[in-house]
Amino acid sequence: MSKPKTIGVLTSGGDAPGMNAAIRAVARAGITKGMRVMGIRRGYNGLINGDMFEMNLRSVSDIIHRGGTMLYTARCAEFKTQEGLNKALQVCRDVGIEGLVVIGGDGSFRGARDLSLLGLPCVAMPGTIDNDIGASDYTIGFDTALNTVMEMVDRLRDTSQSHDRCSVVEVMGRRAGYLALHAGIAVGATAIIVNEVPYDFERDIVQVMLDTAKTGKKHFIIMVSEGVGGVAKLAEDIQQRTGIESKATILGHVQRGGSPTIRDRYTASLMGYHCVELLDQGIGNRVVVLKKDQVLDLDIYEALQIKKDFPVDIFKIAHEISI
Repeated sequence: MSKPKTIGVLTSGGDAPGMNAAIRAVARAGITKGMRVMGIRRGYNGLINGDMFEMNLRSVSDIIHRGGTMLYTARCAEFKTQEGLNKALQVCRDVGIEGLVVIGGDGSFRGARDLSLLGLPCVAMPGTIDNDIGASDYTIGFDTALNTVMEMVDRLRDTSQSHDRCSVVEVMGRRAGYLALHAGIAVGATAIIVNEVPYDFERDIVQVMLDTAKTGKKHFIIMVSEGVGGVAKLAEDIQQRTGIESKATILGHVQRGGSPTIRDRYTASLMGYHCVELLDQGIGNRVVVLKKDQVLDLDIYEALQIKKDFPVDIFKIAHEISI
């Protein structure tokens, strides 16, 4: 592959704080290296429909501190079809896009893989608050989401303490419990419930709460990953079984928003630059990841095969220090 004269950048899937920092790095690195950089709006949907604009150095001014994504994002069922892929590829040919940077989660990576197979060199980087990309130790947005959860639960703790109450809190993570685990440790949750580890209601929640109450504790936080669900019913069951007033709170999409933390801005900037470096060197079909605090890149096909093991040892520690 020769050095591309024009590259595109898009964000796909769920938005994550830090995506704007990545876009900024891609745009400025590409322009500095003499490339034409096209900002593609609303993910693969925008790629199919030609919804894009040429970026300049000032296109990305004053966005590094903003949550969300200036390029917007959307799901695109059409892109999953061969017809949709062909349309996207034809748009790239018409515009002159010879390389693409994709910022998103595993679904976005699969889209980048499919375009790569059709001959468009793509480089992807992980942007998702779930931190569930197997190939990378860290995904952009995770730290900001954690801080948001911590702040919200700290506020809940104030009212739980005032009422001697149990707060059952659902955090995002449809298939991954990393937010629940890390935030649960950070807020001192009495119990953490995730998909990856089976739990027993009586042993892991009721008995722990009753044993802890004997030591003088009168308010409790139960952290539940979104994929487990049923937090309203769980709160009812806890109240009925323990006699402790229990309320359910679903934090919802507030976890996606907000100004990104230093870690997310810094990591996103380095990853975005690395994506452009690869394309500038004529290298495509890669995923940029963070491994042991080093920004590296892997073959996109191999990266999609890597599964992330849930840190059960950390989960056990969380429960040992929760009482």
